Amino acid sequence: MQPEIKSVLAVRGAVGLETDDPVIYRAEVTPERPAVYDVATGRTLNYGTLDLAVARAAYRLLEILGNRPAMQRIAILGRNSIEQITVCLACQRAGLVFVPLNWRLGAAELGQIIADCEPSLLLHDAEFAPVLAEISEAMPRTIAVEGEGGWAELVATAPRAEPASVDADAPCIMLYTSGTTGSPKGVIITRRNAFASAVNFSLVGEVTSHSVTLCDLPFFHTIGLVAIGRTTLMMGGRLVISDRFMPDRTLSVLGDPALGITHYFAVPQMAAALRNAPAWDPKALKALQAIFIGGAPLSPALIETFLEDGIPLVNGYGMSEAGTTIHVPLDRDAVARHPGSVGYPAPLLAVRLVGDDGQDVPDGEVGEIWVKGPSVTPGYWNNPGETARAFVGEWYRTGDLGRRGEGGVIYVPDRLKDMYISGGENVFPAEIEAVIGAHPKVRDVAVLGLPDPKWGECGVAFIVAQADLPSADEILAHCAHRLASYKRPARIVFLDQIPRTASGKAQKHILRQAHANS
Repeated sequence: MQPEIKSVLAVRGAVGLETDDPVIYRAEVTPERPAVYDVATGRTLNYGTLDLAVARAAYRLLEILGNRPAMQRIAILGRNSIEQITVCLACQRAGLVFVPLNWRLGAAELGQIIADCEPSLLLHDAEFAPVLAEISEAMPRTIAVEGEGGWAELVATAPRAEPASVDADAPCIMLYTSGTTGSPKGVIITRRNAFASAVNFSLVGEVTSHSVTLCDLPFFHTIGLVAIGRTTLMMGGRLVISDRFMPDRTLSVLGDPALGITHYFAVPQMAAALRNAPAWDPKALKALQAIFIGGAPLSPALIETFLEDGIPLVNGYGMSEAGTTIHVPLDRDAVARHPGSVGYPAPLLAVRLVGDDGQDVPDGEVGEIWVKGPSVTPGYWNNPGETARAFVGEWYRTGDLGRRGEGGVIYVPDRLKDMYISGGENVFPAEIEAVIGAHPKVRDVAVLGLPDPKWGECGVAFIVAQADLPSADEILAHCAHRLASYKRPARIVFLDQIPRTASGKAQKHILRQAHANS
């Protein structure tokens, strides 16, 4: 009689493939394998010690929450760190929802998000205590990560918690993005979504147990937290965590033979900054397989420059609502053949390009990108209206335009939404228009993104003043107190009137044509 052999996951109480803990299996079979390395502190953990840290963090979270219902939100305001990725994994293990907050936001913006998600606990880096003190909305219990009595100290002395048995379609992460109205929306990511997103990127990015990934991109974005962080750990690779992008330091880490970075992730502006840095030396990057690009349009000229150095810039397209959606293969020839393309649909996703009539457009024509698959969000937190508008049956409408070219590759030539991307951050003009429009000397305003050599796109505010004309500096100062730095317009243009349709919509294409080269 053959002995019964049980999966490690079954023994530890996990509830199926879709809810697989990305660390627990690796901790059982390869506990001594390096798991995470923190660039800022030099701290490193193997899979065994990372698993213990996650189990201890899960215990403390459950202890603090007491008898509260399941699916409580745990927010964190902090830069990338081992502590933050540990809390994210601990939330999944404890049946809680991890909500990373954008540390670039101001108090008013953070307060709005905190009021919406109603976290039971907010962890924060010490450097962000001042901005939290400015928030006027009701606050949950807050604990600093560092210092005496801080989160790190509490976790270090905690016992283990075993994994909770939670449904695969239960939320485990919530990422906040802004809608076309400028109001923040919480994108629900279930355990199934997170698992499928990681599988998708592991395949298109060729992430294996031998991969060493460097993450400069913040964990409050899906590419940092899910595509890089979760995928690397699920596959048993080594995640190198960076708290910020500094070109010289990044190049030093990329060229460190002791680390052997194989995968690096950036927005185009970061890649250009590395290429233009005095320390740039492609010969030092022997282990690097590719630089993966997302978050903003990628110019063919930049692709060609890196290819000349022997390093492919691998373009991709994704979003919080679906994770990695379309991606160029990790292949130099494919990158060279289709410059500017975002590649092919990810393996676990179906992609349609849909015209105004709701039918698929022929190859070569432009249509809205619709996606369907296990990585697609079930919707937005506490926002059934936005959820209903975003879906047609099982298909999620991205609001972005796509065109299928030769060989099936997809290009993203424009957006249906007015959103523009500045330095890798999504910016929604409606939010800026609301702030500027509240100024007593402003009668009318329209904001749009125009090309910028440094940031990709930057905001330009077109203003019709009241009789009392404000100065540009006055408007910028008004924005500085109310908007994150990347949302503030780079330029102010005063007009006699803003062209509008009969229904009152600003004709931004007219403004764009008139001022594109100014």
